[in-house]
Amino acid sequence: MIRLTVQMILLAFLVTFVACNAPPVPLDDIVIEKTFTPEHCDRMVKSGDFVRYHYIGMFPDGKKFDSSYDRGTTYNVFVGQKKLIAGMDKALVGMCVNERWMIKIPPQLAYGKDGYGDIIPPDSILHFDVLMLDVWNTEDKVQIKTYHKPESCERTVQVSDYVRYHYNGTLLDGTLFDSRMGVKTIFINSHTRMRTYDTYVGIGWLIAGMDQGLLGMCVGEKRIITIPPFLGYGENGDGSDIPGQASLVFDVVLLDLHNPKDEITVQVENLPDPCPRKSEVGDFMRYHYNGSLLDGTFFDSSYSRNHTYDTYIGKGYVIAGMDQGLLGVCVGERRRIVIPPHLGYGEEGTGTKIPGSAVLVFDVHIIDFHNPSDKVEITSVKPENCTYNAKRGDFVKYHYNATLMDGTNISSTHTYGKTYNVVLGAGQVVLGMEQGLIGMCVGEKRKLVIPPHLAYGERGVDGEVPGSAVLVFDVEMVEMEEGLPDGYMFVWNNEVSPDLFSEMDKNKDAQVDSTEFSDYILQQVEEGKGRLAPGFDPQRIIENMYDNQDRNKDGRITEDEFKLKADEPTHDEL
Repeated sequence: MIRLTVQMILLAFLVTFVACNAPPVPLDDIVIEKTFTPEHCDRMVKSGDFVRYHYIGMFPDGKKFDSSYDRGTTYNVFVGQKKLIAGMDKALVGMCVNERWMIKIPPQLAYGKDGYGDIIPPDSILHFDVLMLDVWNTEDKVQIKTYHKPESCERTVQVSDYVRYHYNGTLLDGTLFDSRMGVKTIFINSHTRMRTYDTYVGIGWLIAGMDQGLLGMCVGEKRIITIPPFLGYGENGDGSDIPGQASLVFDVVLLDLHNPKDEITVQVENLPDPCPRKSEVGDFMRYHYNGSLLDGTFFDSSYSRNHTYDTYIGKGYVIAGMDQGLLGVCVGERRRIVIPPHLGYGEEGTGTKIPGSAVLVFDVHIIDFHNPSDKVEITSVKPENCTYNAKRGDFVKYHYNATLMDGTNISSTHTYGKTYNVVLGAGQVVLGMEQGLIGMCVGEKRKLVIPPHLAYGERGVDGEVPGSAVLVFDVEMVEMEEGLPDGYMFVWNNEVSPDLFSEMDKNKDAQVDSTEFSDYILQQVEEGKGRLAPGFDPQRIIENMYDNQDRNKDGRITEDEFKLKADEPTHDEL
């Protein structure tokens, strides 16, 4: 029993030894074992295609006789043109990129009875572990697959346009490559460099396939552009990361597009009606804006600073495109101004938020504008009975509503329920208001448009009136009192008493003190014999008159010091 068991073990071992060292079973045809198949197969190898693949060549016992990996380069060849052994020519047909097959080839479809030198013995069955990396055909064209297109596409890329775009560049098997290549440089992954690739299209600055693939794109469009090697880097590749005969795949998003012949484009979004005046060269303008790139990327806004942008237009104080785009606008108008880079910040950009060669989009709201030569603009509605017109020195009382040109309220006397009272010509209001009030009569209504150089100037009024703002006043004259002649703060209504000094000197001490002087002047006013300048503090006027008469400043006026206005024209008293 024991002897029988030992004999059986020895027999089993002998069978196993023979089987392991037995010659391979003859093959009638190629045998394919698919060791990896990708989920997506956009294209299969056909006879006549050019392929790039890696392989390991082995005998059935696993002994390696050749490998493309060892040489560090793919095997590149046309399929079906008898440039391969017959079995491989046949086996590669139907493979997909990134697919991996184990291909077993009988000797009659390999090197036959002759073998291949010292490497492959006669009648050898060959096994090839093949990984397909690339496939293309000489009839191929650039393939374009658009996977995002904006709803609005006002313009597409044409030959000689200048574009800015981002992209990722890969080989057909998905390998990301990265290089700057010779004359026809492509940043293979523009995203990692945080800047776009900027170039002319269709004039040979790019590889031919990219020149073709970018044509017809819209700003904001995303495309996958697949380029065969004869429209890419050809047989030699780039000498670095792109191998020879490699198909290239670019995932592109177009950010910007213009032509060197472009002018600005203006789209009026809101036009006030009426528009009594349009801006001209030399005007000073206040406007709000939002600034963005053509793809919508925001770069600046006056709103975020809560302050208008204030500048002269047509004089080179702003970029050329904005100078042009702000001409012919109305106050209150909203417009979109698209500015090509040669009329914007050019090839250099601003170095921060605005990249070089960027098209700029400004959404502009015109707040106001004026010209340094402007005068006060007056629109008047007079009452039927207008017998007296205001002049310098008159004391006037009026109501007003004040706004900016865009309608923003500044102030109103109606809010406080009382008039605003001033003496014309006394510098109590801005110069433009004084000019606008001159000539008014009681009951008259005027609209005054006052340029800033006749109002609050470049500085404005903190928290109320912006700098360089045009002001609009709706004014109604309510009451006025005729003033005194220029240079007078007090006048006599009747003939002056020849005993004026003695009448003032109540205590007859041959001098007049301030109380005697004040009491006398107020008495003359009360009795209608004299008038003080209206609109001023009477006591301040009298003090000023007294001070002017007190020549030696001893607090007393003597008869020698005392003189009338006619005798002393440089003083404003008697």
